[in-house]
Amino acid sequence: MLEVYFESNKEIITFCEHLFRYNKNTELYWTVHKDWGNRLQFNDKIVNNQSIVAIAKSMVDVLITHRLSDMMRNIIMEKYYFKNTDEIERILDLSHWIFTGEDDDCLRVKNNQDPSQTLHAVFMENIKNTETVHYDSIVNFRLKFFKKELIHYVGLAIEEFKREEDHQAFINMLREYIVKKEPGYREIYILQGSSFSFFKSNGKKFSTLELREITRKEPLYIVGLDIDELNLSPLIAMAPAKIKIYGDYPSEPKTSTVMNVFQEKVEFEPIRNFPFPHHVKNY
Repeated sequence: MLEVYFESNKEIITFCEHLFRYNKNTELYWTVHKDWGNRLQFNDKIVNNQSIVAIAKSMVDVLITHRLSDMMRNIIMEKYYFKNTDEIERILDLSHWIFTGEDDDCLRVKNNQDPSQTLHAVFMENIKNTETVHYDSIVNFRLKFFKKELIHYVGLAIEEFKREEDHQAFINMLREYIVKKEPGYREIYILQGSSFSFFKSNGKKFSTLELREITRKEPLYIVGLDIDELNLSPLIAMAPAKIKIYGDYPSEPKTSTVMNVFQEKVEFEPIRNFPFPHHVKNY
């Protein structure tokens, strides 16, 4: 008979919740051992490979739910020497995002790897071919390789945190720059795309030549912008009093940057509202 021991009441409840979600046919008997805490006894007749996989997955979920944050926070403070509370919490958020996230940006950062698979493999190895499993013993003594991996993932989170800091400093510098400039245009219209298309209030599209002339007249090197970059640089050079962006993707990176820099001066609308529809047909 397979016996699994948990010292924590919260952890055993989380374990059971996830286990029954993965395998509704699980049969177990829950008692309390005077020395080892909560004891789960599994019916031999249903302990097969499928149930062992479910048990291992549930143990991974317990660690992620109850222990991962403390493990990450300890690494941030003791391995990377962060002391500022706000910085620690932001890095912790990013570490969780890298560990559990599945969006494209997250997969890029962690090179399409799934760190929870290492955990699952460790728990599987310690459950198979044994009759007694102590959860705390596995976590304390059998996760050496995983903990090394976790240091790596927290390091990736710190790199992402530093990129965010650098980006925010860049955004703040651009904001300060345009605050000091007199608006060069009352209103600029933009169509989203792989590159922005810029339009004057009369519906005339800015040519590439016009945009280059505008950027070359402005000392954009002061704020670290390239005069040949034709998305953000023209807007900083023009410093319009109002910007209207039309498209279907408000969170698209170039658009987000413009909105962060110009803030209340920017409006985003769906492409169907673009006031010069003949340009949309060729869009």
